[in-house]
Amino acid sequence: MEEETIKIPPIALKWSDWIHWDKIKEDARIGGIEIPKKRPGVYEVKYEDTEERLSIGKASDLRMRVRQGLVKGKTPHSAGDKIRANEDTIKIIVRWAITDRPAAVEEELHRRYLNKFGKLPKYVEHT
Repeated sequence: MEEETIKIPPIALKWSDWIHWDKIKEDARIGGIEIPKKRPGVYEVKYEDTEERLSIGKASDLRMRVRQGLVKGKTPHSAGDKIRANEDTIKIIVRWAITDRPAAVEEELHRRYLNKFGKLPKYVEHT
């Protein structure tokens, strides 16, 4: 049997500020928030008055996944559909970070969250 050890180097994240859900809806060309276009990354969604997350996800294109999928529902996004249907989006905030390794970062964020809260975020079904 072959044994192998894989060492994964640290991944530095530069998180955006927390942005209100409704502000993300606005087009960046008319005063809305600029979300990195065609850049991979991760994002987190929560109510502004709690540390518990509603969702933690990954994206191959942050702008498309966050603005068009999560917030607007113009592209498929299971957590976005559920959040829009069941939560008070006026009080929800979102942040994101660019990374070339979104799957690895999402997995680690899920692991840390599970260790801290004993469960995955409300609208995350699996890692």
